[in-house]
Amino acid sequence: MKVLILTQYFWPETFRINEVVRSLRDAGAEVTVLTGKPNYPEGSLFDGYRAWGTGRDDYHGIPVFRVPMAPRGQGSAVRLAWNYLSFVLGASLFGPWLLRGRRVDAIVVYGISPILQGIAAIVLKLFKRCPAVLWVQDLWPQSLEATGFVRNRHALKVVEWVVRGIYRFTDLLLVQSPAFVDEVAALADRRKIVYHPNPGELAFDDFDPAAAGKPPFDFRPGFSVVFAGNLGTAQAVETIVAAAELLKRREDIRFVLVGSGSRADWLREEVGRLGLGNVELPGRFPPEAMPAILGAASVLLVTLAKSDIFGLTVPSKVQAYLAAGRPILAALDGEGARVVSEAGAGLAVPAEDARALADAIVRMAGMLPAELAAMGRSGRAYYHSHFAPDLLARRLIGHLDRAIEDHRRR
Repeated sequence: MKVLILTQYFWPETFRINEVVRSLRDAGAEVTVLTGKPNYPEGSLFDGYRAWGTGRDDYHGIPVFRVPMAPRGQGSAVRLAWNYLSFVLGASLFGPWLLRGRRVDAIVVYGISPILQGIAAIVLKLFKRCPAVLWVQDLWPQSLEATGFVRNRHALKVVEWVVRGIYRFTDLLLVQSPAFVDEVAALADRRKIVYHPNPGELAFDDFDPAAAGKPPFDFRPGFSVVFAGNLGTAQAVETIVAAAELLKRREDIRFVLVGSGSRADWLREEVGRLGLGNVELPGRFPPEAMPAILGAASVLLVTLAKSDIFGLTVPSKVQAYLAAGRPILAALDGEGARVVSEAGAGLAVPAEDARALADAIVRMAGMLPAELAAMGRSGRAYYHSHFAPDLLARRLIGHLDRAIEDHRRR
């Protein structure tokens, strides 16, 4: 099976689709990637890349074709909108030329925002005469409203109309959370919607904390609450700061916030303003460093803002946390909290409730090491039965086989 992955974000940017591509290849698929120029999350192009012109890379032996794309910049809604649109235009106009002569059996769109990527997939499927599969990671227009990116009701209606069109001309809709099914079905034919979760990270497949190596920075002694990932608006980082302030007199408890994002500068300023010596911001590290970092944590923290739409989402870091075999503290609502609780992997508290978060941290800090270790083992067992990359790669190939067969019948 020859699979084209269409994604605006790809290596050397850090997204789960990087590892999905490798898992598909290892499961027997012949994979090609069509993507843009790496510039996330800082908003400027990575060294060695330029915005205009096409390019080609090699990722673990997998061909990667890059189309022209404007970088997203920082803090400008206009630049972000142009970033989104430029990829759609680049993939639609240059994609057919870059992929000329290559047979494609199925196109898979990694549907993280912007879902507008689906437009390019529809164009490409006409050239390649194959099904287009959209793996819905973010719900549009709901996520635009939830993050405050778009507030105008008329603009949201226009986006909804565009999303309806994308769903209509897509052959199969995969959704990353069971709670997405009804939301997507409100805009699409329910019969072509299938639940397919995000897999965990390959680095954690055979993870052994004892052999994980030394983290790239020093962990101070005590009970470490580690958050790893994007430090943005959706992650409600204000709640973490508020909980840290409530616990600033607990010298045995510290917060380690690993990553970068739109709220990273605000975090540094706020930590300094409040004199929070119990908060560390070591920065961003490459994916290969994450097993050692997560393995060194006393407890792993995942947070989301309080929103109906975010309550339907399972953040991809939940899978990584489960795989790491460490206890999890989930300060979020809905599906993400359900997974952590169902796995017996830790504790869940309501989103944006700093007091509940602080109380849960104190509770976990008071647990016996054996209790925390049991949570970690339970989470890892759940990961292997629900989110293992090889398991989900084989399942994805099964979905694509059915989409190809249905497309041929039509």
